Amino acid sequence: MGRHYLMIAPLPLFADVLPPLSGRQFLSVTVTVVPILLMVVPLVLYLWGVVRSDRLHPRHPWPVGRTVAFVAGMAVTAVALLSFVGAYDTTLFWDHMIQHLLLIMVASALFAISSPLDLAWRATAGEAHRRVAQVLRSRPALVVGHPLVAYVAYAVVIPLTHLTIFYNYTLTHESVHDLEHVLYLVIGFLFWRQIFGTGPNRFRLHPGLQALYLFVAVPIDTFVGLSLDNETHEIFPAYAAMHRTWGISLVRDLHVGGVIMWVGGDTLMMLALIPVIVRWVRLDERRAVRIDRELDAVYGDAPHLVTGG
Repeated sequence: MGRHYLMIAPLPLFADVLPPLSGRQFLSVTVTVVPILLMVVPLVLYLWGVVRSDRLHPRHPWPVGRTVAFVAGMAVTAVALLSFVGAYDTTLFWDHMIQHLLLIMVASALFAISSPLDLAWRATAGEAHRRVAQVLRSRPALVVGHPLVAYVAYAVVIPLTHLTIFYNYTLTHESVHDLEHVLYLVIGFLFWRQIFGTGPNRFRLHPGLQALYLFVAVPIDTFVGLSLDNETHEIFPAYAAMHRTWGISLVRDLHVGGVIMWVGGDTLMMLALIPVIVRWVRLDERRAVRIDRELDAVYGDAPHLVTGG
């Protein structure tokens, strides 16, 4: 497969069939150049941007919480791609599904919280700042920043990468496999940006619409998960050609992966509703307070006009 593995137990390089996932194999580490570069470069740029932003705006330093979110997102990505999860993602379908949830549900949400686009805008000055602002205000940026576009992209990518021949290509072509990981992070970022993002975006959903946004996204994972759970035969030839002689059967592997996507994906979506509901309640409370103050300002000296007395 073109990968190097660091294992506690001896393992030939570029092995297609790995040892059974048990015991010390959970300490497996996969070393691949492309994923490492895709993590190290953005991390260095983000931290440099934080330093640069604080220098340009000393009275308004970059929020520590956003930096922590970005570093945490990179840590989750590293677990998904470099740990045993990344080592066995082309051997066990259920392992791939855990990787999928880590990338598109957890890491991407943390990246959305970290607001890298806002940081890019704050960390630049002069001509560079003008160009960043121009890109963020461009028509393509407005299109990809639209909630409907983000939802449709999510609704298309999830079934496409799990129920079509595309997934089989990820098992046989390392470049397509890497592309899939990047695709999950990008689509996940666009999706969760509508919920947790604070960066430049013309479209701001009311918390009530954010809750609806999450509710209508739940059936996507449910449909794909149930479709996989109802399969009666292996649908990806690459798994059958691998001739894995250990672990659960190929069909059972599909079923477990489908359940992980169905239950795990829906659960994470529902958990994301918690902060949305909290924001919604607080927004209503602030609106009620503001209305009370406006009424007090108008009728403070004439309470009978309000009470009808």
